[in-house]
This record gives sequence, C-alpha cells and structure tokens, in this order.
Amino acid sequence: MKATILATTFAAGALAQSGAWGQCGGNGWSGATSCISGYTCNYVNDWYSQCQPGTAAPTTTAAATTLVTSTKTAPPATTTTATPSGKFKWFGVNEAGGEFGDGIFPGRWGTEFTFPDTNTIQTLRSQGYNIFRVGFAMERLVPNTLTSSFDNGYLTNLTQVVNSVTNSGAYIVLDPHNYGRYYGKIITDTDAFKTFWQNVAAKFASNSKVIFDTNNEYNTMDQTLVLNLNQAAIDGIRAAGATSQYIFVEGNQWTGAWSWNVTNTNLAALTDPENKIVYEMHQYLDSDSSGTSTACVSSEIGVQRIVGATAWLRANGKKGVLGEFAGGANSVCKAAVTGLLEHLKANSDVWEGALWWAAGPWWGDYMYSFEPPSGTGYTYYNSLLKTYTP
Repeated sequence: MKATILATTFAAGALAQSGAWGQCGGNGWSGATSCISGYTCNYVNDWYSQCQPGTAAPTTTAAATTLVTSTKTAPPATTTTATPSGKFKWFGVNEAGGEFGDGIFPGRWGTEFTFPDTNTIQTLRSQGYNIFRVGFAMERLVPNTLTSSFDNGYLTNLTQVVNSVTNSGAYIVLDPHNYGRYYGKIITDTDAFKTFWQNVAAKFASNSKVIFDTNNEYNTMDQTLVLNLNQAAIDGIRAAGATSQYIFVEGNQWTGAWSWNVTNTNLAALTDPENKIVYEMHQYLDSDSSGTSTACVSSEIGVQRIVGATAWLRANGKKGVLGEFAGGANSVCKAAVTGLLEHLKANSDVWEGALWWAAGPWWGDYMYSFEPPSGTGYTYYNSLLKTYTP
C-alpha cells in the first residue's frame, strides 16, 4: 500500500473504529477492533481481520491446508503437476519516479516527476536482479482521455528506460501507478481501458521482455469491476498483437496478499489465450500492511501473511508474483523478510518471484530506498536479497 494510501483508511490505531476495508484484528494488532457502520470485522487469518461490507458474522476458523515452509521438502500440488524448483524466475526491484507529483498534471520532468536512472538499474542488473517494475502516470502518458494519443515526450522517456532494461536481458514491468483511477476518479469504462492497453501494448508488442501490469493497487472498488478491468486489459493487450508478453493482474484492496484468498477470489475467472497471466500481490510487514513503518509485527509475520495466498494460487492452478514487499532496516524485519522469501522459494511452483519496494533517484533517506549506492534498504538488505536472484 505504501505511503500514498489515504491516512484515514489505515489510521485504525488512533480511531475508535476501523474504516472501510481497514484492519480490525489479528495477532499483534493493537488498533481498533470494530468497524464503521455498514462494515463487519471479518476474520481472514490468525494475523489479519478486515472491515468488509455487511453485517453477518463470519467464521473464525480457516480450512486446513498443507504448505511448504522450507526448501527441504515439498508436498505434491493439488491442482498442478509442477514441483517447486527452489529458485525464482524473476527477482528484482521497483523503480519509482515517473508517477511522482500525484495530482500535478501534466507536471514537469525534473520537478514534479522523474524517470529511473538507467545507470543505477545496471548496477542492480550486474548483481543478478533481472526484473524492474517501472511506475508511470496514465494522466501523463495519455493526458486527454484514456483513448487519446500519447504525450510523445513522456512516452519517449519511458521507452528509453524500457530499451535500456530489456537490452540488458532483464524484464521490465510497465506499471500504471493509478490505483484503478484516472484523474482521481475510479475507471468504470472498460472499453476505454481496453483501448488504452491496446494502444500501449502496440508500442511494445515486439519486445517479449516487457510485462504489462494492468494497474497498481485497485482499492475500495466494486469487486466485479476489478475483474472486468483486468479482463479488458488482457483483451486489449492481446488484440494489439502482443502475444509473447506476460500480464500481471492485480486485485482489489491494494492487491494485498494477506487478504487475497477472501477479497479477490473471483479473479480466478480471468482468461488469457496465451496463458501468461501472473497474479501480482503486495505485502508489507508493519501492523496494518501499509508499508508506512520501519517496525515489523514479528520475525514470523512475512510467512504468516502470505500462506493464504500460496494456498489460493495452488488450489486454483495459478501463478503469482510478489510485486511489492519491504521491511525496515532492523533485525526483526530482516528475519521476517528472510522467512517470507524462503516461503516463496519453497513454493516456487506457484510463486514466480518478488520485487522490493523500491529504488528510484528521488528517494533520499526513505526508509525502504533500494537506490544504489546509499539507499537505506539497499545498504541493509542487498547482501541478503541478491542471494535470491535467478
């Protein structure tokens, strides 16, 4: 979720009641345990309960599932013949900057927004990182409407980053960092969204190292609309003749792994004629999974928050990627991050990889910055993370 989330949504610790879709319980949770009118605190797992629409009390026992928690053994999958390989297809870093200057459009390059430094990307590339998720703002790429022509300057800058990354042999994820919105309003026109993606994909249809991420962190939206927007994006991408690329689809409620198996179950219905859908989830390790604190709940919280998503992927025969994760520069978080990554690696039959949040030239002393050579996250975590590169 990161710091761009509205503070009112996740200020549960300071409020008498949690807001819509906010956390309301779980091991280690110290915030509000009741919800605003019209929402009920629903059990998701032992470490997370969430305020969801309705008044009916849910069950508080989860069905038993068998999950791999170490690299030593792997139980047979229930709906897939694949077995964990013990390594990832992708492991890399988010690159932020093109989406900065939220609400200031079109903005000025170098003032409101910037693009990733391709030299520091190559520094990371030289250490084995092979995937980079690059954020951009839809309002800058198509300033007039979702179906309008591109801003040539913005597209040129983005394309230069794409070419630099893919020419090195790495993958790049094109991430419209819009939270399911355009100029602040929820996108409801699925035909226009399809056209947007058809136009974008046409620009990169010949580059198999490009991955299309339908949208960053849909949230507080109708669940069927999230399904339909993802499907429209898939249809538009394939209609452009982009058939060799993977497509990362994201879920509602900030695409959180911790609640995926409750919130986003309908996304199992997504279809792709090329069978290259990967379900992108995000997971942070602070008390409300928002990625706004250096403190992690416990050294085990990484595994605890991901096991339900792992079970969902395997039960539905799907592939997943952890598109954002991070923790503070301290020993508790480092243990939690290690546990999280070991779990993903041990279940690599369903998890394709993970990307740290985030690098980018403008982070300064941001607590998770992975920008070489001096970012806080980079200096503390690089020696660990690079051991997971393919």
